[in-house]
Amino acid sequence: MTPPGPDQTLLLSLLGAGFATAFLHAALPTHWLPFALVGRAQRWTVDRVLAAVVVAGLAHVAVTAVVGSLIVVAGLALDQWIAGLLPYLSAVLLFAFGGFYLIRSVVRRPQLAGGAPLETPAPAVSNAAAFGALVATMAISPGEVLLPFYLNQAQGGVAVLAALTVVFALGTVLGMTLFTLLARAGWSVLRLERWARYEGAVLGLALIAVGLFVVLYRH
Repeated sequence: MTPPGPDQTLLLSLLGAGFATAFLHAALPTHWLPFALVGRAQRWTVDRVLAAVVVAGLAHVAVTAVVGSLIVVAGLALDQWIAGLLPYLSAVLLFAFGGFYLIRSVVRRPQLAGGAPLETPAPAVSNAAAFGALVATMAISPGEVLLPFYLNQAQGGVAVLAALTVVFALGTVLGMTLFTLLARAGWSVLRLERWARYEGAVLGLALIAVGLFVVLYRH
């Protein structure tokens, strides 16, 4: 059995980095806190909350894939004019997003949770409306930090882009599910929202590291 070639090694590394980035991106409170809050307010069972998480996560990744495909088409057209541009453009975007999240984590100071446990109010909207709102909220916002990965592999073909989408879906849904369940299980103990200030820094550093990997591997 022959060892994987350089291109295959790079692809596997980027797929792994894509999964990790999607998971870290899903750890941001906007990807799990609304589900914990709405599920609590609507008095949903765990199964209903997880159904909303999975559907919303897949919708989030689907929209990201559509936007990523459009970027790939535009990038390939541009690459015909400037050969070899795509990997470096991808790295620049990774650096930019990484720097943005890193700076925001330093400047932004989210309020820590504390005080008495929240009372559970009676549901104010129908379950269908709450479910649809959660899905729509995720669907209208593509995962911008995942888009550079599509650009980096624009010349890899449909199979490679499909593989990226699959690992993004796995990382996103797994992350959203895990942190939503933790929030439900430890609402008054873990206070997960206090970790918001660290998640941005970790995600920013991870994106910068992936960008460095892309640049260094090309030399």
